[in-house]
Amino acid sequence: MDKLQFKGKWNQLKGAVKQEWADLTDDDLLYVEGKEDELLGRIQEKTGKAKEELLTWLDKKIKDLD
Repeated sequence: MDKLQFKGKWNQLKGAVKQEWADLTDDDLLYVEGKEDELLGRIQEKTGKAKEELLTWLDKKIKDLD
C-alpha cells in the first residue's frame, strides 16, 4: 500500500478499523499527513498486531473499497 492510496482511503478505512478493533478512539485514528507510521504505531499499540499484519489487513480493506 502506498501512502497516497492510504491517505485517499483513510476516511473510509477508519470506519472498518473501528469496527474491527472497537478499543480504538477517534484520537487514536487521527490521520496527520506525513505521519502514517505514527498512526500505524498507535494502532499497533492498541491492538497488539504486528505492522505487517496491519498493512496486509488495510491492503485487503482498500481493495474491498474499490
